[in-house]
Amino acid sequence: MTLGRSGTVAALGTAQTLAWASSYYLLAMLAAPMARDLGVSIPTVFAAFSVALIVSALLGPRAGSAIDRWGGRPVLIGTNVVFALGLTGLALAHGPVGLFAAWIVLGIGMGSGLYEAAFAALVRLYGKDSRGPITGITLIAGFASTVGWPLSTFLDAHVGWRGACFTWAALHLVLGLPLNALLPRASALVDRANAVNEPASSAHDTTASARAALALSFVFAATWFISTAMAAHLPRLLQATGATLATAVLVGALIGPSQVGARLLEFGLLRKVHPLLSARIAAALHPLGAAVLFVFGAPAAALFGIMHGAGNGILTIAKGTLPLVIFGPQGYGHRQGLLMVPARIAQALAPWLFGLALDRWGAGALTVSAAVGALAFLALSVIERRPTSQAWAVSR
Repeated sequence: MTLGRSGTVAALGTAQTLAWASSYYLLAMLAAPMARDLGVSIPTVFAAFSVALIVSALLGPRAGSAIDRWGGRPVLIGTNVVFALGLTGLALAHGPVGLFAAWIVLGIGMGSGLYEAAFAALVRLYGKDSRGPITGITLIAGFASTVGWPLSTFLDAHVGWRGACFTWAALHLVLGLPLNALLPRASALVDRANAVNEPASSAHDTTASARAALALSFVFAATWFISTAMAAHLPRLLQATGATLATAVLVGALIGPSQVGARLLEFGLLRKVHPLLSARIAAALHPLGAAVLFVFGAPAAALFGIMHGAGNGILTIAKGTLPLVIFGPQGYGHRQGLLMVPARIAQALAPWLFGLALDRWGAGALTVSAAVGALAFLALSVIERRPTSQAWAVSR
């Protein structure tokens, strides 16, 4: 059975929903019962998750290279097995050693089975025409927390957190693996030595390409730091600005729909706009929202949440489309993995660092995330809008 483009997007988007729900979003609902049962603190559980993020950062470039070489299908099928093993190990853990070991395995799955791998798989299939499919899978997988959190809560209530992990592991084998197996096989790589009309690179091209790579790496690290910090501390941050707990929870509930709404906007109205322009707009939304919150206080909390969520939604797509339009499809997976190493490390450190800032400055901690967001916007402004010839000639 060969899937068309829409079928590929549906299958990969569903598989990505499962991958995110059973890894990145797993601990939001299961950390507390897991910590109680294992006899460790909740911060220890999240420390194991941070280790998984570091592992995923280190593995990302190798996973990307594998997708560049063989296509996404075999790599993503393998990650379903890895996720299943990691979740099974987590369900069988009886102390901190088992906890950390299981999350290291899950980190391997995350490094080769989340968005960066899915984006690389689509680029291997569709080349420069991948912007639409990339947006499509983020639209579907944007509901990962919407699906994952209630399901994990339901499973914990009925079969315990261990049963929940076993269930997620089984879903990878009976749902995720078959879905990834339906993906088309990637065509053979064209020999670059025989590439037609590939222009020679110039010193300007090389400098522009290196500057763009450094800028994108910083942008991705900055925006992942912000999104992870907000995911971990948004209710507490909003309460520090004077919002009630009920308001903070309501604002948190607005983040997901705002992300999906912004992605729909990207898929429709903004699809004819250069991705660099939409990324600049998105990067500006969190700092602007923070400024509004500072000026108007708690009554502006909902607007801040919507602006933050919308920016984050578009920036998720930009992580896939910007490397494509700036550097081209050649060696995309490996390059994407390298660009995301600082982002994964920033993501691992964000809850701890922003938590320290919140403890020290209260609502003033928002100046930290706003400043980081403003720097990301400035970094995007140094990137040339048009791809350089060097972008098409980067060696893997």
